Amino acid sequence: MEQLIQMVSERAGIAPETARTAVETVLGFIKERLPEPLASQVDGFIGGEAAADGGGDVLGDIAGKIGGLLG
Repeated sequence: MEQLIQMVSERAGIAPETARTAVETVLGFIKERLPEPLASQVDGFIGGEAAADGGGDVLGDIAGKIGGLLG
């Protein structure tokens, strides 16, 4: 998650603490709207566990699935 926070901080030009709040807020919003099996995996994906297991572009995969679920 630290990598995501750093990316948001750099791209948005905001302090890392502010980026952390933004990322946590968005992740909470997403997890509330996902079916439980997916919601429970979000933290692992964001934390890099899936990537360490050869998950590839996990964030891109999640974004695509979330886009499909939310319209």
